[in-house]
Amino acid sequence: MLHLQILGQRYPSVTSALVQIANLNAQLALPSPSVHIVSDVHGEYVKLRQVINNASGSLRPLVDRLFVNLDDAARGELLKHLYYPRETWLARGPADQGTRLLWFAEHAIVLVRELARRSTIVHVEKIIPDPFDPMVREMIFADSLARPADYLARLVAPFVERDRAVELVRMLARLVRNLAVGELIVAGDLGDRGPRIDKVIDVVMQQPVVAIAWGNHDANWMAACLGHAAATATVVRLSIRYQRRAQLEEGYGISLAPLEELAKTIYADDPCERFHCHGDPGPDAHLLEKMQKAIAIIQFKLDGALFRARPEWGMTDRDLLGAIDHEAGTVTVEGAHYPMLDLRFPTVDWADPCKLSPEEEVCLRALQRGFTDSAVLWKQMSFVAAHGAMSLVRDRCAIFHGCIPVDEAGVPREVPIDGRSYAGKALLDAIEPVVYRAFRKRAPADIDLLYWLWTGPLSPCFGKHKMATFETYFIADKAIQAEHKNPYFKLLNDRPFCARLLAEFGIDPEQGYIVNGHVPVKLEAGETPVKQSGRAITIDGAFAAAYGDKGFSLVLDAERIYLAQHGHFESLEAAIAAGADIVPTVSDVQRYDRPRTVGDTEVGVAIRGEIAALEELVRAYDDHQLPEEGDRR
Repeated sequence: MLHLQILGQRYPSVTSALVQIANLNAQLALPSPSVHIVSDVHGEYVKLRQVINNASGSLRPLVDRLFVNLDDAARGELLKHLYYPRETWLARGPADQGTRLLWFAEHAIVLVRELARRSTIVHVEKIIPDPFDPMVREMIFADSLARPADYLARLVAPFVERDRAVELVRMLARLVRNLAVGELIVAGDLGDRGPRIDKVIDVVMQQPVVAIAWGNHDANWMAACLGHAAATATVVRLSIRYQRRAQLEEGYGISLAPLEELAKTIYADDPCERFHCHGDPGPDAHLLEKMQKAIAIIQFKLDGALFRARPEWGMTDRDLLGAIDHEAGTVTVEGAHYPMLDLRFPTVDWADPCKLSPEEEVCLRALQRGFTDSAVLWKQMSFVAAHGAMSLVRDRCAIFHGCIPVDEAGVPREVPIDGRSYAGKALLDAIEPVVYRAFRKRAPADIDLLYWLWTGPLSPCFGKHKMATFETYFIADKAIQAEHKNPYFKLLNDRPFCARLLAEFGIDPEQGYIVNGHVPVKLEAGETPVKQSGRAITIDGAFAAAYGDKGFSLVLDAERIYLAQHGHFESLEAAIAAGADIVPTVSDVQRYDRPRTVGDTEVGVAIRGEIAALEELVRAYDDHQLPEEGDRR
């Protein structure tokens, strides 16, 4: 009764409740919204923006189908305005703005009408930015209401007269794009290897309906935002190694001057031959190498101390500075001795290898302050946390970044979280509230867990027996540099294994799919995104240039599930000047006998639950267990 009383505050009469039941019941019959899933963006914001703007390549064929009367040049011009409205509009200059605006508005509103068929009017109104909603509503219904022939021209004319046409162009283009992508899901790893994680998150934050399945790189950035020492060192090291200083200095206002000072002071005479940066660093090459080594040694010290302080992680063997025999010039890894390629460690006290030197302490504290004081970083990582989860379910797809840690037989491995052991999907469910709690309370143990998600062998976001950063820097033997994947990744080819896992997510094992990123699909070696089981799909297609500049979108549509394989995107400038686009190679995963509706999805389950609650409310009103609004005294 208490719940009904609370619900009754929103629907204070039988009529208001019945209206909502009617709306929800009708919504069940709508086509299921289009869900676009990408993963492992790794900072490639320009390419991500294009993939979102062209709706994983689906806007081009829609324009071709709806506007057969237009020639190729005109359809290309329409697409340019949809993808990059402001830049395209301004590039065309001030001539004929009234004619151009009317032409674009006429065609854009046709696209809006077509795409809006999949949504409720309430949803469409939500994504129309204020104060445009009354105007757009008139545009949408003008034909149905047989408005005068010059009605649309009159609607847009004031924007031309006040030289504000570009405002209307941008709004209509964004409305089309936002209707084309019902929901954007990023299945982990927003940043690190590519140029700018900050700009990737900017793009993601602009989408009206978005969700994130956290990856290990996301966990590392979230931990650094919260001041975690090892995470801070790791983020800085990777930013330098891949020449991504701009994302720290320009994007987040984090100064690397303290690290420069440490590098110049302590490593002045060190050739740092093992610390080359990716790409061509130009005249700053040697300074960047010194900076990379300086922060790498800080990271290894912090890692060693942390792993020993957290024995429950089973990572004490990863204190590799403590495993160095400096006199012999060797290091012991996994029970074997290897010659060290570099023995210059001016800040290491071999009696206590993990202790930071005074200079390193000063540098680290300054870097931590830079991360924790950055308002932009806090805003963006709070968004990633709030819109993120360890796993998501969308229309019979279980979506998570990495893996479910299992043994060789496929039995889920148990991991201690908050004093209890969890395995399988329950492990993902147990981790999720700890991540949210870390942002609310900032307890050191919770923030440590974020770093474990980055690098732990049993982390569902990482899923390898080690992160071989130390070995890559200091050991020549390629075999010891190998990072062996959890058996999970091989077992994805096994149909019974996938069936058991899908059942844990409440998904029909014969109809559903496991969707992961994290491990790039080696297309050149003959690998395919859809695994041999037919029930698992890997969508890490090397989106970032550092990995191969390809990438996939998995699109869950009402008529089908399909993969869009993306290639290289030249630039925004090329898109405007020459119509450059990413025209994906599309392959069906599954076609449906009939279009899927909202009622067929997990959203439909929630809607039917809401309808049931409202029907209880109506019965309470009818039986006078609750007074209707007009009867209250």
